[in-house]
Amino acid sequence: MVLVSVTRLHLVSPRYFPGFLWHTALSSWQIVNIPGFLGGQLIGDKQAGAWTVTLWKDESAMRQYRNSGAHRQAMRYLPRWCDEAAVVHWQQEDTTLPEASEAYRRMVSEGHFTKVLQPSDNQQKRQIPEPASPKGVPLHPRKKSKGTASQYDTPTLDLHD
Repeated sequence: MVLVSVTRLHLVSPRYFPGFLWHTALSSWQIVNIPGFLGGQLIGDKQAGAWTVTLWKDESAMRQYRNSGAHRQAMRYLPRWCDEAAVVHWQQEDTTLPEASEAYRRMVSEGHFTKVLQPSDNQQKRQIPEPASPKGVPLHPRKKSKGTASQYDTPTLDLHD
């Protein structure tokens, strides 16, 4: 069994976009280098929301990522920067990343909404916009050669897939 984690965020204002982009880049570097990360993708939606769909060896690996480093630092800004935030997790036998449609279905039926300081109408009504496309920007675990891994390695974020 593997763990699937899906998140969706929407910024309350475009003025937060540069900071959001910076923290997304740092968190992407962290995720591709953390043990237990099996793959993922970043997806946009029709209302300028940002989705992540990630696959993990187990819940412990996902929590290690979530509670440390760049991701932990970024999460401090979520209540102030976002007016919509939701998350859903599930376990599955298949080690294939779920399609955006499955992530959406699960988010709508099983998702948990995160507290934000200025909730939008969507957040208050518990409504979630669909992902804009079935494919997003893929995130692949960094393959490390024995003895060459370094905390300064560059991430593998493929923008052309």
